[in-house]
Amino acid sequence: MFWTQRRAWMGWFALLVLLVTLFFLPRADSGESPANAGRLSAKGEILSLEKISQKAKSYKAGEILEVELEKKHGRYVCEIDILDAGSQVWELKLDAKTGQLLKMEQDD
Repeated sequence: MFWTQRRAWMGWFALLVLLVTLFFLPRADSGESPANAGRLSAKGEILSLEKISQKAKSYKAGEILEVELEKKHGRYVCEIDILDAGSQVWELKLDAKTGQLLKMEQDD
């Protein structure tokens, strides 16, 4: 009887730990939503997707794989993944308001 109760309590404890961990983990979709990005662009707070894509391609030619908008340190930053002609993936970080290149590195 003791071992059965102990096993049950350990199961509940493990479930509680799992739930607390999941609650406090950062969300995978912590970036801005497309709807919010559209509103910010319409207000002139960030460049349009078309303009930011053109800026990114001016820094690194290739096919855009992904664009993500995030707010970092009080400003909006676009993280853009580009596949170049040599099949290398590059990650570019651009200021979303100006299109200025903040960082460019080869993705692993």
